[in-house]
Amino acid sequence: MTEETDGARDFSRREMLAFGIGGTLFGWLPWFRPKRIGLAGAQFQVVRTKHARRHYVLIHGDEETARQVLTQHMEGHPGVAFLIESRTRDVEIDSGKIDPNRMFSRAGAEANLQNLNPKWTPQQMSDALDLLDSGREKLLSAFFPRDNRLLIALHNNSEAYSANDELELSEQRSMRQPENPHAFFLCTDPNDYRILADSQYNVILQRSVRAPDDGSLSRRAAARYQRYVNLEVRLGDAARQQEMLEFAEGKLP
Repeated sequence: MTEETDGARDFSRREMLAFGIGGTLFGWLPWFRPKRIGLAGAQFQVVRTKHARRHYVLIHGDEETARQVLTQHMEGHPGVAFLIESRTRDVEIDSGKIDPNRMFSRAGAEANLQNLNPKWTPQQMSDALDLLDSGREKLLSAFFPRDNRLLIALHNNSEAYSANDELELSEQRSMRQPENPHAFFLCTDPNDYRILADSQYNVILQRSVRAPDDGSLSRRAAARYQRYVNLEVRLGDAARQQEMLEFAEGKLP
């Protein structure tokens, strides 16, 4: 192998690292804006528009309604969106898999890894957890906007999950549409809750963690007093999700 080939391969490796979660080649440059960022097998496309004042995230690849709604929303609104590239609910990590919305704490990630990879050895578990620990803060720093601005996550659900599953864990709730518990806002900030509760929609507030840490982004946001709104609707109900997103966009500061 020639020195030129070696150099080209080394540059390619460094370039890939720079655009991933572990990259440091451009990470210190304030003008650098990566188009992809990720952690383990959870790789996110970064969509950035001018005058970005709030952030959005799609974290489950199989929630196609949320992907469609967020993609269309970004065509006419300023912000930064992080859209997971995977089209499956779980993503790869080493030789196993993990739910990408369970990797935002070590305890939550460990519980999820044990559930999804029951045949893993203790060493495989330790290696995967260390990998997540090494890149978690960089990903969270990208997701959470500065100056107490808002992060909105879009999710879809099915019969297995609804606002009813969150009521006992919530400080406050406003169930204006109890016949449709699958469509709701979950907030971590009391002011955002008060604004959204003055609407026709179901809204719940989870400021304090009242259950074991599950590694979700909402729990991490609450623990850090970060403004976060999770917008949930049933899979396939794009019109409802678009309507609720527009309401939040227009009402929340």
